Amino acid sequence: MNPSAIPFNKPYMTGKELTYIGQAHANGHLAGDGMFTKKCHAWLETHTNTQKALLTHSCTAALEMAAILADIQPGDEVIMPSYTFVSTANAFVLRGGIPVFVDIRPDTLNIDETKIEAAITSKTKAIVPVHYAGVACEMDTILDIAKRNNLLVIEDAAQGIMSAYKGRPLGSIGHMGTLSFHETKNIISGEGGALLINDERFAERAEIIREKGTNRSQFFRGQVDKYTWVDIGSSYLPGEVIAAFLWAQMQEAEKITARRMAIWNTYHEAFSEIELKGLARRPIIPGSCQHNAHMYYLLLPDLAKRTKFINDLKELGINSVFHYVPLHSSPEGSRRSSVSGGMDETQNVSDRLVRLPLWLGVEGDQDRIIRQVLHAVNGF
Repeated sequence: MNPSAIPFNKPYMTGKELTYIGQAHANGHLAGDGMFTKKCHAWLETHTNTQKALLTHSCTAALEMAAILADIQPGDEVIMPSYTFVSTANAFVLRGGIPVFVDIRPDTLNIDETKIEAAITSKTKAIVPVHYAGVACEMDTILDIAKRNNLLVIEDAAQGIMSAYKGRPLGSIGHMGTLSFHETKNIISGEGGALLINDERFAERAEIIREKGTNRSQFFRGQVDKYTWVDIGSSYLPGEVIAAFLWAQMQEAEKITARRMAIWNTYHEAFSEIELKGLARRPIIPGSCQHNAHMYYLLLPDLAKRTKFINDLKELGINSVFHYVPLHSSPEGSRRSSVSGGMDETQNVSDRLVRLPLWLGVEGDQDRIIRQVLHAVNGF
């Protein structure tokens, strides 16, 4: 890579990560559920108002746990957007479930809540809203639909740490929620995730599933005199090295979010004129949503212009990227899922969206990025 090139993402360190990793080693415990894992659990439970938080080795793992807790059986249907990462669907497919894709809203790019009820059948088991870019789905409507139809709501809040809907932290609103701490997210541990349990019915079993189907957590609390295999499960715990790194990030979460918001706002203000000219569309944040500046994207006029834009910026040493290929149009998605209604918005967004570099430290290059973006877009 050109040494002067601006990467799309660069993992941020607060400065305490390696110290805490050293402490974890000095404590003589590098497997899961050590001191730093407990600190992270407490932080999550406090900051998200969830009943129980459990660290996992990825958000994918958290989604897989949620699918088991939801008792997804072969043939069960799960409603979700197609414009999402593959793990949203894969977690349920692994249990024999069938993703049922519905279109997204043109403003937030989240699942269109007005199209959910038409997708419900006698086989529907759950709704999985995905909070794209850390901007909340219309959760009140989704919860109402779920309640009337006796469905579970599992929030995919992979991008949503430090975001809220009407003051409620994302991941804490449905029956369960999942978070990601992948290196591209706001609060990171390289790989990592968390399952948030908001319905006490699932709390005890979640611990068991996470511990390979054993009641090991109860044993360590002195609730049983030995632990054994009592349910299905897998090894979903992260090691203490991951938790120690994450703890350093959590301690700086508010500062990290504030800096990201400043970068996001600088982009947003700079691109107001090209939006007025109809050359690009900026993100839309509803008044009910408090977002976390997870990403900054532009919607360009069409696929050809998006492709040219990415290539032009790359030649100038600026790495921008497109995002999801819709799951319903993927080879495995077409085999494993079904579609309810049209997918016009999903395909439209997939062809036009481009993400700009947004990471702590990019501030020094942001004027250069903005200048080149404006030049490229005004050249359409």
